Amino acid sequence: MNMYFIMGTEDNFYTQKQLLPEDLVRASQESRGVSVVLRMQQEYDHSYYFIATFIASHLEHHAKYLKA
Repeated sequence: MNMYFIMGTEDNFYTQKQLLPEDLVRASQESRGVSVVLRMQQEYDHSYYFIATFIASHLEHHAKYLKA
């Protein structure tokens, strides 16, 4: 399983410690067959602009595995 996450460092859920992506990465390193790519984007929250900016890389990631 290959997971791909992009998160803004100013995301309210992240800054309030409701989302813990570093824990997910750490857990994946201890699991067989699980790969997590986490990209933290400085000064982005989870607004429309964040999604519009990074949606293309998500689609490229999914397309890579759909073609496999």
